[in-house]
Amino acid sequence: MTYKNCDVHILLINGPNMNVLERREKDLYLGISLKEIIGKMKKKAKRIGVSLTFFQSNAEHEIVDLIHSSYKNIDFILINPGAFAHTSIALRDAMLSSAVPFYEIHVTNIYSRESFRKKSYLSDIAEGVICGFYGQGYIYALEAAVNFLSIRGSLSMKKNTETRDGYPKNKKNH
Repeated sequence: MTYKNCDVHILLINGPNMNVLERREKDLYLGISLKEIIGKMKKKAKRIGVSLTFFQSNAEHEIVDLIHSSYKNIDFILINPGAFAHTSIALRDAMLSSAVPFYEIHVTNIYSRESFRKKSYLSDIAEGVICGFYGQGYIYALEAAVNFLSIRGSLSMKKNTETRDGYPKNKKNH
């Protein structure tokens, strides 16, 4: 599905240590990189016709400031808060004050890891939590955000008139 005349802005925020994801515990993170994830997200956003902005910081105050500035400027937030999920009341308060719907994303399944990772200050205020799907979880989150906004009436859908190879569908060829 693509969206016609879409003026929807989705913000993807990645928290601490995501900039070195490919160097983190290989048995947990499988060597994937944030750069790879963002590349796939850009392609997916372009295909479905939504604007997607990316941000990564290891500094809590930078993320909080960005969330504050999203008020009335962003339609949906996708956030992988990293360790801030388990420690940051400031991040929680920022999300509440922004009034922007959001999904919390984690590359690994935080509920199957250390006990301190099982509590997130964001989960109960998020529209949903997607964890344990590695890089694919980001794509699921983007698709779910678009679906959420569509249900809420923020998007006008149109049928995709192209085939997978990018050429218009032609009944004579099918």
